[in-house]
Amino acid sequence: MVGARVRRQQVAYAEGRGLSRRRACAVLSVARSTMGYVSSLVARDAAVLSPLRTWAAQYPRYGYRTIRIFLERQGHALGTDRMYRLWRQEGLQVPKKRPRRRVATSRPRPLPATAMNHVWAYDFVFDTCADGRPLKCLTVIDEFTRECLAIDVAGGIRSGRVIDVLTQLVSVHGAPRHLRSDNGPEFVARAILRWLQGAQIETAFIDPGTPWQNGTDESFNGKFRDQHLSRQWFRNRADAKVSIEQWRLHYNEVRPHSSLGYLTPAEFKAKHLAGPVDRGRSPAMPARADIKQNGEPLTGPMGAVLQ
Repeated sequence: MVGARVRRQQVAYAEGRGLSRRRACAVLSVARSTMGYVSSLVARDAAVLSPLRTWAAQYPRYGYRTIRIFLERQGHALGTDRMYRLWRQEGLQVPKKRPRRRVATSRPRPLPATAMNHVWAYDFVFDTCADGRPLKCLTVIDEFTRECLAIDVAGGIRSGRVIDVLTQLVSVHGAPRHLRSDNGPEFVARAILRWLQGAQIETAFIDPGTPWQNGTDESFNGKFRDQHLSRQWFRNRADAKVSIEQWRLHYNEVRPHSSLGYLTPAEFKAKHLAGPVDRGRSPAMPARADIKQNGEPLTGPMGAVLQ
């Protein structure tokens, strides 16, 4: 079975092969009265197609649900079904990634985040510049708001630099209650463990070989690589730092997040601070005020004192 539009196209094809319209309609069992029909959807959709193609070209790794949010921000209100119809009509699709082998497990993730500054997660992502020099990126996110707090880019990042990044973040956002990570050498170094103890931040190490227990940060890292690292060509580390910081701001302030009701992390954070959210979450945890190490206030890389 085919639709009326396709059957009219069949009649037009038959006419192009030399048949009269009367004969073509009789052979294909199409009423001649329907041949003059012009769908109202063509005029209705005309204003949407141009911005749709523009957004899809600008963000080729975004699907139709995410692009629909960008169109709504421009004043084009579309339902999900209509958006999917236009997406298919324009032949747009997100190239599929090669699926990864996954281990089936029904165990829940330990210590799910229930408020802002409840659980932060951090991990490393690696890449290479065009000049052959390696890139090591330290990503830090708030699991509740999905906000990317920092992406530190360098050739090598050891425990001392990790402490500097965390200290600066704590001075801006307050200290989290827990810090989730794997058991990498940078995260289990004694210097970091001493700093966390002095800052009254509890560790939440995942079990060895279970990256899904750090699923929020692993998901972010996948988007970071898929939507930016794999699409950019960094001439050097300075170029990478600028480009990655721009993407981080875009991720926090522009890109809608499906798990946040298609709000951006910045919008969700502002809404959460203004009052209760519709997710059954507890209010934001207050930032710790008296964080000290060895009896002295902690200072950030720029000399900021954590009060």
